[in-house]
Amino acid sequence: MLNHKGSEPVPTVSVIVPCYDQGQYIDEAVDSVLKQTFQSFEIIVINDGSTDKLTIERLKDFDKPKTRVIHTNNQGVSAARNRGIQEARGKYILPLDADDCITQAYLEQAVQVLNHQPEVGIVYGQAELFGERSGFWHLPDYQFPNILLENVIFNSALFHKTDWELVGGYRSNMVAGLEDYDFWLYLIELGRKIVRLPEVVYLYRQRPNSRNSSIQFEQIVECYTQIFHNHIKLYTKNVDTLFRAYLTCQNREHRHIAELAVVREKLHHTQAELQTTQAHLRQSQAELEINQTQLCQSQAEAEAAQMMIVAMESSKFWKIRKVWLSFKKMFFL
Repeated sequence: MLNHKGSEPVPTVSVIVPCYDQGQYIDEAVDSVLKQTFQSFEIIVINDGSTDKLTIERLKDFDKPKTRVIHTNNQGVSAARNRGIQEARGKYILPLDADDCITQAYLEQAVQVLNHQPEVGIVYGQAELFGERSGFWHLPDYQFPNILLENVIFNSALFHKTDWELVGGYRSNMVAGLEDYDFWLYLIELGRKIVRLPEVVYLYRQRPNSRNSSIQFEQIVECYTQIFHNHIKLYTKNVDTLFRAYLTCQNREHRHIAELAVVREKLHHTQAELQTTQAHLRQSQAELEINQTQLCQSQAEAEAAQMMIVAMESSKFWKIRKVWLSFKKMFFL
């Protein structure tokens, strides 16, 4: 498809890459897109007010095919994604964090689903971890209304740009995180279907100083509270799901408490048996020490007796005695 000037093909997918002080990873992320088997895409990197020298220098003259960089003041990932999507020309949008990657067939497989199933609003797939930790990322399958309790869709999923326009984009009030979770709920509220590809399509980098790894418990509570307020009708309509989950957790807690009491009782019994065994062991050790002392005394007495025998056998009396016994044997039998 050509744009209105007829000079440049309009891409099918716009890949939106917010980048804040992640210059050391940006090449790897962009290159993973450039290697796609499906090539009708554009890449928009949003430099979200980066401050480290490496990122600033890397993005100042970032020269990659099908890629352009937008420089903004730091406003956070939601605003950065929204700015990139505003500039996007593609029919479909793929957010991609600057430190993550996608596998080669992701766009091809996802676009095929979106082209042939208009009721589908989100396409994602399986994922793997890499970096500080590696391995398969075990995410539960998408189910509604379970999604109201826990996000199971990673941030790098494809969706329609028109749906982004309908829901008003990513919300800036998701300050501490979970903005992608919040956005997926908006698309679900539109009645869109969710498709999960069976292949690994997303590589999620693990690093100790990432935003998700450093989020605190109270921030998570704040995020979920804000999500509830953003989707209060959705949660109210499915409030039974919340109470079912709460009661399930409560029952599980009570069961664990009862199981813990049994374990503690067994531990107390085991400790008592251990104390008895230790007492018996100490008694046995004491008896062993007495026996060892007596054995040493007996050995000393035996050695003394042996020395006396040796001394007697070497004496003149003993020698005379041996002669007398021999003489007696000869003449008095």
